[in-house]
Amino acid sequence: MTFPLCSRPGTLAFLDDDPDYLEMLAMVVPRGWHARLFAQPRECMARLQQELPFWEADAWSQQELVDQWRAGRPLVPQVLTYWARNSERFALTRAFMVDYSMPEIDGLQVLAEMGDWPGARVLLTGQADDQIAIDAFNSGLIDQFIPKQTGDIGQRLHEVVERLMASPHPTHAQTWRATLKPEQLALLRAPGVERDLALLAAGRWVEHVVIGDPFGVLGLDAAGRAGWLQLETPATLPALAEMAQLEGLDAASVAAIRAGHQLASVEVSQSLRQPPQLAAALPVGDGGPLLAAWFVLDAPGLDDAGYSHWLARQPQRRVAT
Repeated sequence: MTFPLCSRPGTLAFLDDDPDYLEMLAMVVPRGWHARLFAQPRECMARLQQELPFWEADAWSQQELVDQWRAGRPLVPQVLTYWARNSERFALTRAFMVDYSMPEIDGLQVLAEMGDWPGARVLLTGQADDQIAIDAFNSGLIDQFIPKQTGDIGQRLHEVVERLMASPHPTHAQTWRATLKPEQLALLRAPGVERDLALLAAGRWVEHVVIGDPFGVLGLDAAGRAGWLQLETPATLPALAEMAQLEGLDAASVAAIRAGHQLASVEVSQSLRQPPQLAAALPVGDGGPLLAAWFVLDAPGLDDAGYSHWLARQPQRRVAT
């Protein structure tokens, strides 16, 4: 599945014994990314290993949300509360980029000693090291390698990091997949659906999670504003129209829902104890197997929880020595 069930920004770590190269990397890394720069392998490894309890706590917190949902608590308000209270989730290092050729210890030894550290691993190689990197990739020790002699290293770095950041941690994906019914997973894999959802989410959010009850995508933009992309099929429209009618929507609105022209955020609004909203329905996927509608959520407590707010509180990039 190319559209991740769980996606959010994270931190990058660079390790290179050449401070000048690290400073160059700091200049080409986009300002919207949080990066830590290390010139000392042992210090870098120690810092990343210190994150392991936080990785585990974060995974447990997400699993707890799903367990509470199984016990009858709605998911949407739980996720919004989790986002509001856990802005340090962005501090977890999602990708580690390490130079191969270092005098004290080479990059592959560093990665091997990292053990079960859960982030993505990228090896930066010199011209003579490509075969070593290929062998490391084929053995599963690294997720990607980037030749340092690449002409446009900034563009190549950007492409690799974007791809790695879009790939959720397997544990997180498994956690949220449990909220989806088999038929919902099949719809998410239908031709064109993943493509359309990726385009819709990228235009509004930096973080999202896909859930099955109700079916849709809950997202957060960089400023901490929450939104809901509701997903329906033609077969679920009669039930949605009936719920809308029970919530007091007028006959014209109910008819528009039955016809697939509009959707109502009935279940999400009920879970947040807010009046339901109406929005225009958009086809999703080739042939429109799904209908979607955007809703802005009134979610108190998220004003300071967005990625841009967290990023503004971080120290400026500098090489740790």
